[in-house]
Amino acid sequence: MQLPVRWRYKIDRWRSQIASRFHSQPSVARPRLCPACGTLVGSSSGRCHQCGASMTFSMAAASRSLGRILPQTSPVSYGILGLCCILYGVSLLATIHRTGFEAPTGGLGALFGLGGINGAVLIRMGLSGPFDFAQPWRFITAIFLHGSLLHIGFNMWVLMDLAPTIEDLYGSARFLFVYIVTGICGYLLSAVTGHFSVGASGSLLGLVGLLLALTTGRQSIGMRMLRSQLLYWLAYIAVMGILMPGIDNYAHIGGFVSGFLLGKIMADRQPADPIERRRANALGWAAGFAVLASFAFMLFNYFHSQLGVG
Repeated sequence: MQLPVRWRYKIDRWRSQIASRFHSQPSVARPRLCPACGTLVGSSSGRCHQCGASMTFSMAAASRSLGRILPQTSPVSYGILGLCCILYGVSLLATIHRTGFEAPTGGLGALFGLGGINGAVLIRMGLSGPFDFAQPWRFITAIFLHGSLLHIGFNMWVLMDLAPTIEDLYGSARFLFVYIVTGICGYLLSAVTGHFSVGASGSLLGLVGLLLALTTGRQSIGMRMLRSQLLYWLAYIAVMGILMPGIDNYAHIGGFVSGFLLGKIMADRQPADPIERRRANALGWAAGFAVLASFAFMLFNYFHSQLGVG
């Protein structure tokens, strides 16, 4: 008895799928798209003939490889958001393990202490302070740590309001470089003046300074509206810094000034040619390796140092 055509078609399709999984059929090499510029590149090429980017080891290739777990657009912004949230969760669990869970009391003012992180935990995890010059990795780890639920909530709200637009404008590599460098500059000034601090606000003020530099001297309606909004933000942050205790104004100033200077130096566009792209990728890789090295030192300090264990 002959099988119906529909069943024969299904059996042939299943047979082909099983054969392809076991590589019993020769595979045909296909050309690929350059992760940086999108040019069609030969299947065996290691570099793009159009822009010179590496097909496997470049910031664009790394971003594409992470595309399965991070959004296709603004991967660095979402990566920073995820890292900050993970570290806050870890520090909160460490605080609960150390001191137990304490329900907030004291009315509306207790909101500022809701989900507060123990100071000893923050020190061990990379809080910034005057000892940074002996442990410079703290200039970076402090950027990703936060002291309370309201602290991280406000900072991440501002991050996702500003960062994706700036990353799309400057490219992921240069955005990561700006974010890390402005955070370091903010904590440098904070450490010099003898302050202990954590949070992404220095880097966020760096992004505000970058945008303000972008709008300075441009008189289009859009640029003037953006400049007015940024100045309003700065006035609001300055008033909050004066009225509210615990805000590190020195980290804000250092981040803002360094971001403004970088905005005057860097071109406000994506890299336009292979040379600019290589330079941008070098900046991005340098910032990325600095972050990885800083957290490696943080882990070593956490498990081997007695600082803050008390």
